[in-house]
Order: sequence, then C-alpha cells, then structure tokens
Amino acid sequence: MKNERKGAAPGAVSRRAFLRTTAAALPALGVANVHAAGDDTIRLGLIGCGDRGTGAALDALRADRGARLVAVADIFADHARHSLEAIKAKKGDQVAVDKDHVFTGFGGAERLFASDVDAVLIACATRFHPEYTRRGIEAGKHVFVEKPHAIDAPGVRIVTAACEQAAEKKLCVVSGLHRRHEARIRETVMRVLDGAIGEIVAMEVSFLRPPYRICARDPAWSEMEWQYKTWYHFNYLSGDDVPQSLVHPIDTAQWAMGEEPPITCHGMGGRSASIGHEYGNVFDHQAVVYEYKGGARMYGVVRTQHGCHNEYEMKIFGTKGRAYEGRIEGEQPWRFEGSNPSGHQQEQIAFLGAIRGGRPINDGLHMARSTMVAIMGQMACYTGRKIGWEEARGSDFAYEPRTGPCDFTIDPPVKPGPDGLYPVPVPGKFLWT
Repeated sequence: MKNERKGAAPGAVSRRAFLRTTAAALPALGVANVHAAGDDTIRLGLIGCGDRGTGAALDALRADRGARLVAVADIFADHARHSLEAIKAKKGDQVAVDKDHVFTGFGGAERLFASDVDAVLIACATRFHPEYTRRGIEAGKHVFVEKPHAIDAPGVRIVTAACEQAAEKKLCVVSGLHRRHEARIRETVMRVLDGAIGEIVAMEVSFLRPPYRICARDPAWSEMEWQYKTWYHFNYLSGDDVPQSLVHPIDTAQWAMGEEPPITCHGMGGRSASIGHEYGNVFDHQAVVYEYKGGARMYGVVRTQHGCHNEYEMKIFGTKGRAYEGRIEGEQPWRFEGSNPSGHQQEQIAFLGAIRGGRPINDGLHMARSTMVAIMGQMACYTGRKIGWEEARGSDFAYEPRTGPCDFTIDPPVKPGPDGLYPVPVPGKFLWT
C-alpha cells in the first residue's frame, strides 16, 4: 500500500519501504572493525557527566561488551568524579579511565577530542552541542549527541554542516532523540505513514511535568558557577523547554509528517507558578500552534509546574482514524503488543553496532529539522509573533554572549534583579533580531 497522505514530503515512504530502509541502516553486530586501540575495542569518551551523560555511558557499555570508557570531560571536577563512581559501580570491568584522562574545566572537551578515543558521547549544556558535534567530527570521532542539538538557528546550521562532513568521512552521528528507537513508537509511525489513519488533520504533542532538577545554591559558588550548575533553567545554556522537552514528541510528529517542516507557527507562554531564583529565567508554561502546507495543524503544550496534570505523548488525528503511542482507533484499529525496550538503550545499541559493523548511521536530517522546529516554536512563544519557517531557519539570532567565550571568566549574560529573581522574556517585547 502506498502512502496517499496529502502534503507528504517528497520521498515519504510506505511502511514496507520504510522497514526495508531501516533494516538496511541497522548495523550487523559482531563485525570487526579497526579502532584506535589496535584491536576490536571501541574506546569511548564522555563529555558532560550529569545524569543523562552517565546514563548514556552506561547504556553504551551495556550495548557492547567490547566497549570501554577511557576518558571523561566535565567543567566540574565533582561531576566527573561522581559520574565515574556511578559507572564503575555498575560496569567497572569496562571502565579504563586513568587520572590523565579525566578532563575538567572549559578546555576539557577539547583535550578529550585530542585523546585516543574512537567515539564520543556528548551530553553537556545544550549551548555547546553544535560546536562539540563539529569538533568531534573534525577530529575523526563517531559522535552521539543528546537532544536538542542546538538552541538557535546558527547552531542548527553548524550541526547540519557537521553531519554533512560526517557523511563524507563515513562517521556515525547518532541523535539522542531516542523515541525513534522505541518499538512502540516506530510501529505506530510506520502505520501512520502507510495510511492507517488517512490524511493527517491535526496532531497534539505534550510534555507536562514538574520542574526539572532543582539545584540548591552553595554560597561558595560564583554567579556563573551557579548558572552552570543549574544550566537547564537558563535559556542561553538550554534554549528553554520547547527545545529541551517538547522536542521529543515534536520529533515523532515530524517523522509521521514525512519530515515536512511547518510553514508558520505562533505561540504563547510565561511564568505563573515556578517562581524563584532557582528557576532561572525560563518559562514554566508554553503552547505552540504549527501550521503545515497541506492545512494540518500541530498543537504543542509544555509545562514545568508542581501539582499539575502530567502527560508526555504524541497524538495524531486523521480522516480515517486516530493514532496514539502504540494504539490506533478508527477504520484500521490496532494495538501494539510486542516488547518495548528503552529507547535510550536501543539508540546506543544502534550507535555501537554501526561503529563495529562499519555501516555509519547519520541522523543529520531529523536531528537538525526537529531541533529547528522546536526552536521556531520557542521563539514564537518568546516574541508573541507569528513566525515563518524560512525566517526561522535563516535567522542570525543567538543568545548572549554571541561571540567569545561562555565560561566562568565572563560577566553573566543574565543577572538577578533586586528581588533575587532573573528577568524572563516578555512576549511582545522580546526582540528576535
């Protein structure tokens, strides 16, 4: 059955063709490859030793018994130490990090790129994802990078160019948009692409949850140290919560749309409940409406507040039915009944398997496209304006500091007011220039 959905992007494929393409992209596990170590060991380096980086490293070590963690980098020495302790406690026989390969401070990532590693796992403050992706590829390393892949359009362009270079060098670039590796999500999207719900009319994507990790401030920390310790809550480091969280269901919805980008979006947002210096300068509620060429709409909502309804899902409404994550209602009802292993684990199985099998995976298209869709929505929420796709992706807007270093030596781009609170963007007044 061909995909008859109107408005599908050129090259949108049927479920059977999708399955064939996907199967061809998956590596053959167990095929030997030549690595820097001179044997079949895959030497891993970790950049960003927080919870997600630690989790990614553990998933990678579980994915391949021949993988070894040989280097770590984090701007904070205590983060590196705690991460290594946690990884050693579970996969100690696969950890070979000596003291000379624990790289700390803002030059740590660069020293790790220059070290003898085959692949890097990047899971640090998002501001650095584009540059570290580029540097990893330039250094000849396979790269896994967490989502989102940038916080502004210039960053997306860096990522796109890096992925193109990776293709030329036959290096893997794997995205942390892990839901593409979940069997339940994959099967749902395949059926939607195969026409199971007819023409897509509307989509609802949501990520409603309490505020992300709140970090108590140590009086000994400088203002910049504090902001880096709680980077998720500062938009110049994280990009705010549409790129950080809503990007996951946005990505799966984009997949169902054949990777077709929206033509415009408008949004709203602010802060009403999560108020305090510990919440930095990000919004605690936002809503975005995306419009697609064929007339379909995607409605996105994201919230970080205590004591509220929580939800994390993609819902797709078509002319012949409705698709949820693992369930379809309508003319072709279906329910997923297989096993659904962790997407975080599966993405590392794909990453390490591709390296070992010598069949590079390149997630460049969807990692850049979905990140840009999320950034577009974030800027609509901040400005209060209706924004077009071409305007968004061609923008030169970048969060301060636009040039030079972004480390402990600079004056903080965001400072608390007399009440101790950080100023948040004001729709209608925030300028995207």
